[in-house]
Amino acid sequence: MAGVIHPLDPLSAEEIERAGTIIKRDHSDKARLRFPLMMLSEPSKDEVRGFERGGVASRRAAATVLDRADGRAYEAVVALDENRMVSWTPIDAGQPPILIEEFEATERIVKQDPTWLAALAKRGITDVENVQVDLWSAGDFEIEGVDPTRRYARTASYVRDVPADNGYARPIANVHAIVDLNAGEVIKVLDGDVVPIPTELGNYDAESVGDIRTDLKPLDIVQPDGPSFVVDGNLVQWQKWSIRVSLHATDGLVLHQVSYDDDGTDRSILYRAGLSEMVVPYGNPGDAFYWRNAFDAGEYGVGRNTGSLTLGCDCLGEIYYFDAAIGDDNGDPAVIENAICMHEEDYSILWKHWDLSSGASEVRRSRRLVISSIATLGNYEYGFYWYFYQDGHIEFEIKLTGIVQTRALQPGETDDYGTMVAPQLSAVHHQHIFSVRLDFEVDGPGNSVVEVDTVAAPPGPDNPHGNAITAEQTVLETELGAQRVIDPFKDRYWKVINPSKLNRFGQPVGYKLQPVASSLLLAAHDSKIATRARFAEKHLWVTPYDADEMHAAGDYPNQLGGEHGLPVWTAQDRNVTDTDVVVWHTIGVSHICRPEDWPIMPVETTGFSLLPVGFFDRNPSVDVAPSDSSTCH
Repeated sequence: MAGVIHPLDPLSAEEIERAGTIIKRDHSDKARLRFPLMMLSEPSKDEVRGFERGGVASRRAAATVLDRADGRAYEAVVALDENRMVSWTPIDAGQPPILIEEFEATERIVKQDPTWLAALAKRGITDVENVQVDLWSAGDFEIEGVDPTRRYARTASYVRDVPADNGYARPIANVHAIVDLNAGEVIKVLDGDVVPIPTELGNYDAESVGDIRTDLKPLDIVQPDGPSFVVDGNLVQWQKWSIRVSLHATDGLVLHQVSYDDDGTDRSILYRAGLSEMVVPYGNPGDAFYWRNAFDAGEYGVGRNTGSLTLGCDCLGEIYYFDAAIGDDNGDPAVIENAICMHEEDYSILWKHWDLSSGASEVRRSRRLVISSIATLGNYEYGFYWYFYQDGHIEFEIKLTGIVQTRALQPGETDDYGTMVAPQLSAVHHQHIFSVRLDFEVDGPGNSVVEVDTVAAPPGPDNPHGNAITAEQTVLETELGAQRVIDPFKDRYWKVINPSKLNRFGQPVGYKLQPVASSLLLAAHDSKIATRARFAEKHLWVTPYDADEMHAAGDYPNQLGGEHGLPVWTAQDRNVTDTDVVVWHTIGVSHICRPEDWPIMPVETTGFSLLPVGFFDRNPSVDVAPSDSSTCH
């Protein structure tokens, strides 16, 4: 229990080691166990509240375990403080996420296969030392001659002349090896039409670019007295905010128990907030791309693929870093140093008014707290950013960058499903769609969700001049009725209220989810990808809280067909009024690539805001102190 302060603290390295040891001890007959996931088994809300009242909370680890010998997978729960296994449950549908060792092994396995080598030789490639082989999850598309019950993956390959080259500039078209990941062998090689390898390099490092700009003056961010936040373990307190920060193996950056100190009263807003799932479907119908639709959380693990951040590059200013302990493939602890970055940013003005009558002017600077992490998933980087503001509002932003997925073209060929970014090279149209799970507790767990549309009131006796604007409010009462889409023409938003807590105007306190214009899934409703990713067909889903309902497409989407997760749960059409509700918000980017996205993509963003609506009796930031004018230049 060393280092554990609160029951929601993530597993320490010592706890991960203990959990792995207990599992391997109790299943010593299984010599080829691997651990795709290892994380805290989060205690119940009642247990957490009991601990905070002076009680004791147990510490449990949850692991997903794969037996390489027979291909079976299990969910294990370990009571760490009792040194024993609590449960060992077979996984009957889907495959556990891809292991880190499987990424590393796949390239070696493929490069030893004579059929694959012959396919490359047919394309004039005989030296394969620097060929890049990418692993892709297989989805649930049938491949002739491949047993779908095996744990397998597809591959795509790219030419590099030297290891530092950008492989995506030179894809090897129409050669895809199918690899059995447990057996460590190539099952089949799909070899289609030969397409010449594009010749133009797409390197983007400083040395390859050539002349670098030299006219940018230094920009220093200095906080001589240090930052304004206080950190105690995983608990952060800043400008009346209280937040617990952690890294989850699947979900990545997760926040717990987000609250605001309102004149000495700690008022809850969110119990848990984090990514639930994401899917990246590609929009080319050809044999090389129709099957590419990565569920990057469930199939790979956002947390497990989170990188270490670098001061002055990924984060700038007076930085606090959180390291993250995760379980490796062998069930041993591994530490991601600087996995989460936290700092303060100046953010222009918070509020301002110049009184024309008196000539007096009042202005306050806005400062925000930034909590972020960045995961590398194949060719893309995803930055996840939570922003907290002094006026009580929260923003979530996803920054997309990295390298776009490419396809080689025949000389003179054009592409209806991609954008030319270099000679004979197309960047394939695709989408990035994210489901964010928001477990609200607005002044407690008894919440309801209200849809609000801003509309013009009809002309009539109450609106003789036709200028009236009204807000139409509709309580979303059941799960099926709460499956909603955005409507920018009505400035639609959703408000989470607590019907039993009223503000001074007699209205329920609330927070609103303000969406942005955002894509939904474009694949046909009856397609395999749409069936697996039903969450991506609606912007809003609402469910009553259930500790077992965590991931929008189910816990194990790898090689899993059919509907799972949100569409199955919400088919019960449970009541979602005046109860402990979970809001699932879908945000997406449809990426029709630009030539300017090559050879490396500038950041593109999407996200949403959470704003207090009657939660406070007035602007909670009126007490922010004026700036010291002597420090303003």
